[in-house]
Amino acid sequence: MSHTVVIYHSGYGHTQKQAVAVEQGAASVGGATAELLAISAEGELPAGGWEKLEAASAIVFGTPTYMGGPSWQFKRFADASSKPWSGSRWKDKIAAGFTNSASMNGDKLSTLHYLFTLAMQHGMVWIGTGMMPANSKAAQRNDVNWLASFAGAMAQSPSDASPEEGPPPGDLETARLFGQRIAETTLRWNRR
Repeated sequence: MSHTVVIYHSGYGHTQKQAVAVEQGAASVGGATAELLAISAEGELPAGGWEKLEAASAIVFGTPTYMGGPSWQFKRFADASSKPWSGSRWKDKIAAGFTNSASMNGDKLSTLHYLFTLAMQHGMVWIGTGMMPANSKAAQRNDVNWLASFAGAMAQSPSDASPEEGPPPGDLETARLFGQRIAETTLRWNRR
């Protein structure tokens, strides 16, 4: 059995939609469970949030990319994670991450590198997407991994799109498949 906690901050609802897709993918794997854990607009976790993270088999970090990095709310959570860090309480847990921004590039890779570094500081084991990119002439915007990320899942939501309009279906399917990969990898890791 494995349990994935998807901890995320979403400023406008687009990253939350991506988080739900990751959680659904993880929960779809037999022998796995998953849950969402939202960081508030003030950068706080709900009651019992730290305990849920400590009990998780896998932690998936999610944040929008603002100005080339994570939101300040996510950064506040990351800074507060120095308490579990000091006791190596997340060491050897599976980790992964995802992000969303308005632009196609939007420096999303900088955010994924931030999430990767956070996981490495905690001694976690990082999982990438494992997906080939949709980068042929025949590729369409709603193909899986159209944004061609290997380090973590990326999504793009136009700045004037509501959460109902973005991220597009291909980015959400990428997130769902990514969640599935995380849960499958976590199950294999826990059997070692």
